[in-house]
Amino acid sequence: MVNFPNKLAKKLNERSDANALRSLSVSNKLTDFSSNDYLGFSRDLTISEQALHLLEEHNTLQNGATGSRLLSGNHPLYQILETTLCEFHQSEAALVFNSGYDANIGFFSCVPQRGDIVLYDEYIHASIRDGIRMGNAKSYKFKHNDLADLEARCKAECKSNLTDLEIYVVTESVFSMDGDMPDLVGFAKICEAYNCRFVVDEAHAVGVLGKHGEGLLQELNIHDNVFARIVTFGKGVGCHGAAVLGSTMLKSYLVNFARSFIYTTGLSPHAVASVLSAYNYLKSQGRELEQLKHIISYFNGKLVRLGLQEQFISSNSAIHCCLVSGNDKVRDTAKSIQEKGYDVRPILSPTVPEGQERLRICLHSFNSENEVDDLLEELVSLI
Repeated sequence: MVNFPNKLAKKLNERSDANALRSLSVSNKLTDFSSNDYLGFSRDLTISEQALHLLEEHNTLQNGATGSRLLSGNHPLYQILETTLCEFHQSEAALVFNSGYDANIGFFSCVPQRGDIVLYDEYIHASIRDGIRMGNAKSYKFKHNDLADLEARCKAECKSNLTDLEIYVVTESVFSMDGDMPDLVGFAKICEAYNCRFVVDEAHAVGVLGKHGEGLLQELNIHDNVFARIVTFGKGVGCHGAAVLGSTMLKSYLVNFARSFIYTTGLSPHAVASVLSAYNYLKSQGRELEQLKHIISYFNGKLVRLGLQEQFISSNSAIHCCLVSGNDKVRDTAKSIQEKGYDVRPILSPTVPEGQERLRICLHSFNSENEVDDLLEELVSLI
């Protein structure tokens, strides 16, 4: 085998010396407090059986898409799913991508043009940063969830005399590493005042927020104020893939210019059928969502009773983070909790800023009050 490049080996060694080297691990049998499967849909037999029924009904019993969606891969279930997404999310159009990462790099690499400005939250997801970096627009970050800082930046950029300048304002409805939520109503007002294009990633809100899990924008009834929404299926929906929601013209533009859509094989019919089955289940059932909301409320109440709320970032979502500074310390704390039977993962720097390392606890509809009690009481003894 050929020698590994010294420059790459040095970077790996530096990561290892900082106790921040990532590695793959197999799934375990611990009580789940780490996955994004908030409603347990990934393991739901009703959804699996309905997906198989859909494949038979539409005569799409094949293992793969066979090509990109612009060639042979646009099987009939795609159209049914995109119509369902439009109805469920009250959107004019929807375009399904292979993943949330593909959707974000596809959108942000081709929509903002040279001479445009992208203003993004400093804690925005890596996939959005990568997409912006691949594009030609200038980009600037604003302070996390800070309306005043955003407005100041909008005001400064609007002083330009460029008549065709477009400003895109980008945030998430639920932040994946903090679990907190921005004031989206306030953001929408600023975007309207300065004629900005508002773009929101709803990855961790779909299936969690809204009457049927539609997301935070629909819960607030401001989805029509947004230029584009990105919804993903690998979290609350329990499947795989993503979609960009917006106007019919935006969909047409992405079909023609989003490289991560054009130059990739489509999702298999089974993957699309699974998403469609999960959305049909969301529309007809509310049990899991109510259970999730209850366990989130119970968890927050337990934090107060145990005096732990100062250790945690405030959150009403399914994501809760306990700050434990230092890679070594947070790793050791997570290991101790795992030895007690609870799957809680450490989030290390550089994924989060140094000094803000944390335990990331994800709540699910299937977690019980007793499991929450045991987990938090164990955490008290450790920190």
